[in-house]
Amino acid sequence: MKLKPRLDWLLVCVPIAFVLEFTHADPVAIFAVAALAVLPLAVLMGHATEELAVRSGPQLGGFLNATFGNLAELIIAFFLILEGELEIVKASLTGAIIGNVLLILGLSFLVGGWKREQQKFSLASAELHSSSLVIAVVALLMPALFFTAGDVTEFRTEAVSVGVSVVLIITYVFSLIFSMKTHKSLFAHEGGHEEAKWSVRRAVTTLAVATVFVAVMSEFLVGALNHTVEELNLSPLFVGLIIVPLISNAAEHASAILLAAKDKMSVSIEIAIGSSVQIALFVAPVLVFLSLLTDNPLDLIFTGFEIAAVGFSAAILSFIALDGRSNWFEGVLLLSAYVIMAISFFFL
Repeated sequence: MKLKPRLDWLLVCVPIAFVLEFTHADPVAIFAVAALAVLPLAVLMGHATEELAVRSGPQLGGFLNATFGNLAELIIAFFLILEGELEIVKASLTGAIIGNVLLILGLSFLVGGWKREQQKFSLASAELHSSSLVIAVVALLMPALFFTAGDVTEFRTEAVSVGVSVVLIITYVFSLIFSMKTHKSLFAHEGGHEEAKWSVRRAVTTLAVATVFVAVMSEFLVGALNHTVEELNLSPLFVGLIIVPLISNAAEHASAILLAAKDKMSVSIEIAIGSSVQIALFVAPVLVFLSLLTDNPLDLIFTGFEIAAVGFSAAILSFIALDGRSNWFEGVLLLSAYVIMAISFFFL
């Protein structure tokens, strides 16, 4: 509870970021201030999600948080598409998936389980999301294999990408119907004895307003990214896989960790893993369709490193999270896997 007042004062970074951006200040300064501004906004999103989860259960609460959080990812990626940075866009999608599964879920397990023997969460939710990630791996692998088969034209590449995108979106819609309608009873409802302190209108409005500002701050960050990265001498692949996802998904990252610390693991799982599934099955296909409106069409031909990263993440998740229980050491294992990948990408 002492965390709230310490972060509230960082809201002053929001107007400061606007001033720096419109006065064309040093990009590094814009990058730093905008990053700090995201933190209190993330906490507001976490509080709003928690209030919605009390009323509607972890499934809908986590879904709303992941959706609002991924909106920033979608906006940033679209601006990158307009600038022709297609490889960074694809790397950021991959990075967002592995970041949520390994880094954020790992931190949630570690923070939430540090003073507890174990934590419990919805097994049905973990199974559903884990299975969906397997489909995502297939969706990444098959277009890549197609690309290596030879006799590949721009039309065929675009046709494969659009066709796979249609299937992914349909699959995502059916997963929502399964989890929120036909098999809703399978998903645990935690914290049912707690009463909501905010009205639904206040919670939704807070989520929406905070998301808008997160998206704006994220756009400032992207604008200052190239200059900052050049000074740090980082590779574009590392930027796309590690830096951009950490920035664009900071809000939902903080929400998942804060909720795990309060022993609300079902909501945390919905945010962390659910966000990865939403990126793979919804955000990526939507970006493919949006790119068709520009001069830079996006395809789903990912590199072997990116496919391997998502595949290993899905496999690790299946081994660790499919018993409906977690502890802090499992968090350490997930974090270790993420750091290993990050080191490899840094020197790639």
